[in-house]
Amino acid sequence: MGNPLFQKAREAVMIAKQAANGQSSVDLQHAVEMAKNALSSAYANSTTAEQAQLRQFQEDLDKITQ
Repeated sequence: MGNPLFQKAREAVMIAKQAANGQSSVDLQHAVEMAKNALSSAYANSTTAEQAQLRQFQEDLDKITQ
């Protein structure tokens, strides 16, 4: 079983990416805020390897909001 906070963060970033690409009816700003919150919650409770992936997810989010 994986880290549920990590899984939630990954899913939230995926939803934000879909919203940015017009592949989801979710409001982009809302999706980005949800993803940021999920990333923040997951980071403190993750392994070093998960933290590296979370940093990549954060970079993906940063690209969306530029």
